[in-house]
Amino acid sequence: MDKIARLKEILASSRRAVFFGGAGMSTESGIPDFRSAGGIYSETLHQEFSPEQMASHSFLMAHPAEFFDFYRRRFVYLSAAPNAGHYALAELERCGHLAAVVTQNIDGLHQAAGSQTVYELHGSIRRAHCMDCGAHYELDYILHHRPIPHCSCGGIVRPDVVLYEESLDNDTIEGAVAAIRAADTLIIGGTSLIVYPAAGLIDYFRGEHLILINKSETRADSRAELVIREPIGDVLHAALPDVGGMCDTPKRPLVE
Repeated sequence: MDKIARLKEILASSRRAVFFGGAGMSTESGIPDFRSAGGIYSETLHQEFSPEQMASHSFLMAHPAEFFDFYRRRFVYLSAAPNAGHYALAELERCGHLAAVVTQNIDGLHQAAGSQTVYELHGSIRRAHCMDCGAHYELDYILHHRPIPHCSCGGIVRPDVVLYEESLDNDTIEGAVAAIRAADTLIIGGTSLIVYPAAGLIDYFRGEHLILINKSETRADSRAELVIREPIGDVLHAALPDVGGMCDTPKRPLVE
């Protein structure tokens, strides 16, 4: 039996599977990893910064105009759409095989594909809030209020994403941990498992089937029942259980 057929078999018998995903899921939708940009020269500050420096809390506070310019150019890709992998996960959830998605991505594409239970470890570009009064805003507010978006109270409106030097949201972490602890199958896809504390969450898995779908080697490979080096979208779509049983409608097409 090949690996895809075995994965299909595992998913068909799963009732509490969890997908734990990273940047590789989004790159298949045309969203580059922001860290791939290398050093970025700031014309206003006359200095080169790493993407990690510019995506930090201290950079936001010290250089808000430069932060928001970087954010709009490197984090927001409005033309990006869910890929076959996003749709496959939404279908698995709808059919009763998948309990939750735990993602390190901030693009909101899982929800756009129809996933209902999504734990966004690093937040979402789709939401924003005032740093002073806490008022909630949408992404459009940041895009259209330049160079620095301000609230009616005068505070800076910042994106609801976890920047470097900031802690993850406790409620999100607790929800993700609970889902992974209860999972019968854990699928890890598109992540090198080197960004902590998020990567450490997989250690809570005590279920039966650990699946790795990633182009490069990870620290979890040796523990996995299956290690698949193919594109995530193709793999998940091909592994959708056949029509019948818990799900009585056909699969979504590979491309919509």
